[in-house]
Amino acid sequence: MKYYIIAGEASGDLHGSNLMKALQNKDVNAEFRFWGGNLMQQVSNDLVKHYKDLAFMGFLEVLMNLKTISKNLSFCKTDIENFNPDVVIFIDYPGFNLRIAKWAKQKGFKTHYYISPQIWAWKENRIKDIKRDVDKMYVILPFEKTFYETKHNYPVEFVGHPLLDAIANRTQVDEYDFRKQHTLSDKPIIALLPGSRKQEINKMLTVMLSVVDKFPNHQFVIAGAPSQDFSFYKTFIKNNNISFVSNKTYDLLSISVAALVTSGTATLETAIFKVPQVVCYKGSWLSYQIGKQLVNLKYISLVNLIMDKEVVKELIQNDMNTKNLIHELQNILEPKKRSDIFINYYNLEKILGGKGASEKTAKFIFKAVKS
Repeated sequence: MKYYIIAGEASGDLHGSNLMKALQNKDVNAEFRFWGGNLMQQVSNDLVKHYKDLAFMGFLEVLMNLKTISKNLSFCKTDIENFNPDVVIFIDYPGFNLRIAKWAKQKGFKTHYYISPQIWAWKENRIKDIKRDVDKMYVILPFEKTFYETKHNYPVEFVGHPLLDAIANRTQVDEYDFRKQHTLSDKPIIALLPGSRKQEINKMLTVMLSVVDKFPNHQFVIAGAPSQDFSFYKTFIKNNNISFVSNKTYDLLSISVAALVTSGTATLETAIFKVPQVVCYKGSWLSYQIGKQLVNLKYISLVNLIMDKEVVKELIQNDMNTKNLIHELQNILEPKKRSDIFINYYNLEKILGGKGASEKTAKFIFKAVKS
């Protein structure tokens, strides 16, 4: 059968690649065409557009690129019609995907959505579009099932979080070899995860690096995003105690003692690796003011949202400064605080529902499309 998949971000590329592998296990004749990234391309060569050409962050950037977004929407519709898939699979990326879902449903294509848009955080009125345009929704956070089924009378499948699979199935890194390969010292590692888009890296990394001199007994290692070249990061590195690794975030987290993490999927990845963290977010003044009016959540990190309490410290906007970062980083290096975080991390993993999200989703999709 033919599967058209749309993922518009790095996390979607990861989960899309694992879903494609799972679908291949179910369907030996599976044909793919997709929007995604390098990981999905390792499964199949039929990449239409790379996510790094699609990622527009913040209200202003979206407004400035409306023409490009419109062209991408038109191209996508034409491409789907030419491919004529048995099902269109959407992975998060709601601003784009829900528009395509509306069109695809009207055209008679089967529409399945893997990894729900976060309408429980903002734009809850999108539930009307989802009910109308999405044949089946697969959710990965435990509270999402209650949100959809109890609050909105829309049946969904809770499949567990695919990060558990991605992390469990990775090849284990040898710490000695990793340090040697990347010219790292024997000092304990503090990982810096400043995000994947240039815009957010510019906002985050300078502040993150401003704490380095206060921790001479540790080394700081920047986790470079696969979509960005080292030349971009090099301009930020002005201290001998700062190192850089590209596209090795999981390996880096597996040997780190603490991390400073930009809010997003990376906060959950860091928690699954059992690394104490400080969650950071800093956007443009206008985007933050607009977002504050639209988003109705107690927390911004997935860790705290899932646990419904403050497990990890969040430093948002003006609170994300050198003084606060130093204080909170010192805090998570203390044994007592670390012990409390570890206990919460283990409970978090239980709540996430265990491994097998990709396989469960592939099974549901294959069964539905085959019928």
